[in-house]
Amino acid sequence: MTLLELLAGLVLLTAGGELLVRGGSALGRAVGISPLVIGLTVVAFATAAPELAVSLGAALTGAAGIAVGNVVGSNIANVLLVGGLTAVAAPLAVDRKLLRGDLPALLGLSVLLFLLAIDGTVALWEGLLLVVLAVAYLSWKVLAGRREEAPDATEDERPPLRPRTVLVPLGMLLVGIALLVVGARMLVSAATTIAAALGLSDLVIGLTVVAVGTSLPELATTVVAALRGQREMALGNIVGSNVLNIGVVLGLTAVVAPGGLPVDASALRLDLPVMIAVTLAFVPLLLTGARLVRWEGGLLLAWYAIYLAVLVLPAMGSAAAPAFTAVAQWGLLPLTAIGLAVLTVREVRTRRRAATTG
Repeated sequence: MTLLELLAGLVLLTAGGELLVRGGSALGRAVGISPLVIGLTVVAFATAAPELAVSLGAALTGAAGIAVGNVVGSNIANVLLVGGLTAVAAPLAVDRKLLRGDLPALLGLSVLLFLLAIDGTVALWEGLLLVVLAVAYLSWKVLAGRREEAPDATEDERPPLRPRTVLVPLGMLLVGIALLVVGARMLVSAATTIAAALGLSDLVIGLTVVAVGTSLPELATTVVAALRGQREMALGNIVGSNVLNIGVVLGLTAVVAPGGLPVDASALRLDLPVMIAVTLAFVPLLLTGARLVRWEGGLLLAWYAIYLAVLVLPAMGSAAAPAFTAVAQWGLLPLTAIGLAVLTVREVRTRRRAATTG
């Protein structure tokens, strides 16, 4: 029955992702908003629903600390796991607006969260600040995107704005959201049962299964969007979901949590810095040729595997944990950072030469 629940969850996630992408694309065409902005807003709100449900539920039941791990772990998984698998499935084209405005906004929110959490708590007013910043930013994206004509349709090709042209895509979005939420819940439940049967601790299950499980809607939607050619929507979904996770999900959780949202010291030492680092790493990868190609997706997946190993091995009491962590911290990650820096410098120089000769 657990395996059947696992398979059913996968089916629902796939169907939900398909409906969400179809509905989002149609809604964008109907109201004149680009796929990138749809991905950053409507689709991102939809796929962030599991994180919001888990975090608010944890806060209201007195386990608000889980919300930090859920949000931070999901953001890391969105970039490394979702971005990596999507790029492996179909190389992603990058809209320049994403590099100029959206990634810096995500990075700014990530750094702000770290600064607010340094004292060990995200207070009520700090949560409100995060919510206001995220909502203001996304509102500006919608207003700016509304003024831009969708790139895949001219004014004559776009269907007239009638109730049907809006209600049908909206209905597809709502059904897609429902399927994603139910599918993610079934998959997390089944995976947790399997992990417990294998003898893994609650800590390991929480750090891996729950964080990955709440990122499954993003994974399903992003992969489907990439395979259907909506590649700007795919990247927009990743960035938009991470902005919402920090600003809306974690911000609202800090507001409703009694006494504010506690942040564990280990999250300040490892998880929050890793979240900032992977957001930074996204920038040079996207700069190289304005595409996220398959080998770069493979690199993101390798990073995620290393991150999980650094989390899981100590939790399981493995004797190899200190050595592996040292090699990852002082060997693999610095070498990767140097490689990314070299790629970035080469890309910048190539563009300067092209601009000079042009």
